[in-house]
Amino acid sequence: MNGIRSWFGLIRLCATPALMVALGCAILFTSAVVAFAIAGGGEPVEAATQGTNKPAERMFAGLVTDDHCGARHDMDSGMSPTECTKRCIRNGSRYVLVEGDKKYALAGNESKLDGLAGQRAKISGTLAGKTIKVGSTSSRP
Repeated sequence: MNGIRSWFGLIRLCATPALMVALGCAILFTSAVVAFAIAGGGEPVEAATQGTNKPAERMFAGLVTDDHCGARHDMDSGMSPTECTKRCIRNGSRYVLVEGDKKYALAGNESKLDGLAGQRAKISGTLAGKTIKVGSTSSRP
């Protein structure tokens, strides 16, 4: 019985300081993270609440075209980019905005987009994934 009690005493003697050191480190690291978050302008809190806010409307500029041809229309067809875009839309393609190497699907008023087919334009809207919900449009020279 005396030997069993000495083993429990030894385990308790080693485990108690180890648990106290672990608890102290956890408190220290947690307070350091909070201090850095506050000093950084509260970015972690902003990122956590960003998903609940309504997406902001942005301005996009690029070529209004279709998802079949993209920015490069078939030059051998004898059609202008506007005519080619409208033909592809009639055949089931969707309007897209090509902005450099990025391509965004356009969702919104088809009549607005028909007037800009094959042209460079400025589009104001909200971005959700790779789709722009069109708010307003204007042609760009």
